[in-house]
Amino acid sequence: MYTRTVRLQDTDAAGVVYFTSALDICHEAFEDALMGAGIDIRTFFSNPDTAMPVVHANIDFLRPSFCGDQLVVQLSTHQLAEDDFEVRYTITAVNKGERIVAKAMIRHVCINPINRQRKPLPKEMVTWIQRWSLAMS
Repeated sequence: MYTRTVRLQDTDAAGVVYFTSALDICHEAFEDALMGAGIDIRTFFSNPDTAMPVVHANIDFLRPSFCGDQLVVQLSTHQLAEDDFEVRYTITAVNKGERIVAKAMIRHVCINPINRQRKPLPKEMVTWIQRWSLAMS
């Protein structure tokens, strides 16, 4: 579970959370969960042998969120194949009676960053995926 306050910079001209900002918040929750599992994100994101780019993302907004709202992001994972996985996010506004404000999904593939060919996920990533898959079952 990741907690985040909506900042002014996260909102659009109408004063609601902008869609790219919501996806950024989801990615912050992803990084936080990696660190919580003992994965060094500096090494993880600069690994010369392995990269895990995003290949698909979507988000559905169920209610608006505004500057100052307290958000809680819960994630769950699912390994789709030996070289790809998705992370699903539920974003709740706790200052609004714990109402779900958005749901998102971000899919990653594992590749060799030099030749851009797919490769199996590293063992530490498979373990992380299994941990968060079980945590939300």
